Amino acid sequence: MTTQMTPRAAALEARFARRLSARLSEGSERLPVDIEERLRHARQQAIARHEAVLVAAPVFGIAGQSGSGALSVNGSSKGSGWWRPLVTLIPVLALVAGLVVIEHLHAQKQISAAAEIDAALLADDLPPAAYRDPGFVEFLKSSRD
Repeated sequence: MTTQMTPRAAALEARFARRLSARLSEGSERLPVDIEERLRHARQQAIARHEAVLVAAPVFGIAGQSGSGALSVNGSSKGSGWWRPLVTLIPVLALVAGLVVIEHLHAQKQISAAAEIDAALLADDLPPAAYRDPGFVEFLKSSRD
């Protein structure tokens, strides 16, 4: 997978390549002819392989106009498969499932709290008139704390 280089990194790489090439060129003048030919042949093969890799390597980018945001390979959005809508729906389904679980847990917590209060009221030996007393709510709040 190839990555996009920043302009600064590209400039540093180009400068390094020029310096390395100059250094290698200095020593090539003193080489025997047969070694020079082998190096020339190896250089041509390396350039051909590098060009083949650049042509064959997929370039990932954003395709489409007006911010469609479709991820494409080699800049084309043709032939989008069945998996694209599925991949788009997975995060939405996970979000909906999470919200349903949170709502269920919250409802269970409220039910549990109400059941606890009801059980405490039913187990207590209070007369029915005590439930109509305005200070009874304060009594319940202070007894729970």
